[in-house]
Amino acid sequence: MNSKNKLVLAYSGGLDTSYCAVHLSQDLDYEVHAVSVNTGGFTQNEIQAIEAKAYKMGVSVYKNIEATEQFYQKVVKYLIFGNVLKNNTYPLSVSAERIIQALKIVEYAKTINAKYIAHGSTGAGNDQVRFDMIFQILAPEIEIITPIRDNTLSREEEISYLNSKGIDLSWKKVKYSINKGLWGTSVGGDETLTSHLALPNEAYPSELKNTKQTLVKLRFRKGELVAIDDQENTPVDNIQMLNTLASAYAVGRDIHVGDTIVGIKGRVGFEAAAALIIIKAHHLLEKHTLSKWQLQHKDNMASYYGMHLHEGQYLDPVMRDMESFFESSQANVTGDVELVLKPYHFLLNGVSSPYDLMKSEFGTYGEKNTAWTAQDAKGFIKITANQNKIIRNVNSKL
Repeated sequence: MNSKNKLVLAYSGGLDTSYCAVHLSQDLDYEVHAVSVNTGGFTQNEIQAIEAKAYKMGVSVYKNIEATEQFYQKVVKYLIFGNVLKNNTYPLSVSAERIIQALKIVEYAKTINAKYIAHGSTGAGNDQVRFDMIFQILAPEIEIITPIRDNTLSREEEISYLNSKGIDLSWKKVKYSINKGLWGTSVGGDETLTSHLALPNEAYPSELKNTKQTLVKLRFRKGELVAIDDQENTPVDNIQMLNTLASAYAVGRDIHVGDTIVGIKGRVGFEAAAALIIIKAHHLLEKHTLSKWQLQHKDNMASYYGMHLHEGQYLDPVMRDMESFFESSQANVTGDVELVLKPYHFLLNGVSSPYDLMKSEFGTYGEKNTAWTAQDAKGFIKITANQNKIIRNVNSKL
């Protein structure tokens, strides 16, 4: 092989990256290094299957890079601290993964002195921006090649091309584009290209297997999930265990509608049982342990953090600033949250925490107060009303 043609392909084994692998290796004679970055979405058997498929597509080298713990430490942890849900719905499953995948791919490309990096993004989606921005910032000397985008290929055209190369693929096999990781699975397909059709049950990765409700206790320590039902494990292990437990109830399914980075509307289905439960449970614990102004500013900052991450701005220094704020805010976010799993949904029962601000001896909401008098309350309310009294007084005279 010509070392000048050494190319690293961000490879998932799906339709787009399969097309890229065949086209770049067989038609354009690149020395293709297919790289998959495991952010919690692959089992060992799946990795072996992807590797076998990659070599079948003609790549010179296949490498799987384990990055689940790094994904948690660099991204997921802060999505939990911020209770980040894009448009109050989506836990940023794929966009969060793409950041770590891009970082690890460019890191690998540098170690082998690759002249090119390729990925299977189209020209209409978000991933092209996330990948290209990180590649350009960290390795401006490496040329980016994107066959799907550059040739404006449809999925049907990709299937036809692969069939012509002796690779048996049908529309039925690749009807849905699925991205699976630690923080959830996205599902795109025919229905998500419309504004009104729901994804069928079979499109989601998990089936309903358990119909008997189950009580679950999640323990957080300084904002991190450290135990399930009193059994301590690493946060990554706990996320995976909770996902296995909750996905048996078909929990965490929804469809996200949002604005893409390139300015068009997009719609995608997802299943993120652990992510949604953890965010909601963590947020409930924060409501009991943080001040009113901490909660307000965290909500505002979380919106910015999620948007910047979604749009590929992970390397901007402002992200580290916001992460520092989130980290600081978690000092007292410690305690247990009890929830109930039921088919297709879950309920949060309540929390137990040494930092629970409802335990205050000053008063009980709606019941009694011990630290102020009735006259104090009347005076406080009168002064609080002053601003609007003044506004009404001035405007009524105009």
